[in-house]
Amino acid sequence: MKRPGPLLTLLAGLVLAALLLTLNATTGTKSASSSYQEQSPSPAPVSSPASPTPAPTPSLSVSPSVSRAADADYAGRTDDDAAAIAVSVRDGRAIAYFCDGRTQESWLKGDVKDDGTLRLTGKHGAKLEGTLENGKEIDGTVEVGGTRHAFTADRAKKPSGLWRATATVRSAKIDGGWIVLKDGSQVGVVTRDGEPSPAPRIDPATGAVTVDGQRLTARPATP
Repeated sequence: MKRPGPLLTLLAGLVLAALLLTLNATTGTKSASSSYQEQSPSPAPVSSPASPTPAPTPSLSVSPSVSRAADADYAGRTDDDAAAIAVSVRDGRAIAYFCDGRTQESWLKGDVKDDGTLRLTGKHGAKLEGTLENGKEIDGTVEVGGTRHAFTADRAKKPSGLWRATATVRSAKIDGGWIVLKDGSQVGVVTRDGEPSPAPRIDPATGAVTVDGQRLTARPATP
């Protein structure tokens, strides 16, 4: 039997080499495809929409105190019409004057709270309790000489309000108080060394008044 010649051996080698190359190319393509699929990044997670940031709660501004908003003078009469009452409010302080125009009077003073309430005190146990109502009036009660009176004092416009004059006339100490009401009427008492009597009228335009022949000047009274 003859052995295959060199040419046949060469052809057989070439065919085998071609088969091996084809097999390697197929295997490499599959491996590359598989490797690509494995290395492909997974889809990015879908993030839910961010919750809207709540709007900041507006800060509540503190309104000015009632007393400062209502700095003014107030004047009126007691409900029983027995006397007049005037109150002057400035910077959280207040003074008041109660006067019947004959012999009874009382000066009172004290603080005004932020809620508009007043608690004033005077000599001989006198006291006033009231409330500022929207800066337009003061409603309350005043107790002088053991008698309590309800009152309403409206916001006053000059020359209405509270006036006072102090001086020494003929060696006597003079202390006069006047309440000028919105209708122009006046109620006042002058004390001479502590002895009260009805006060003469003042000129509301200038405050001029004559007491015992002496010309004095009454001025608006404030705390």
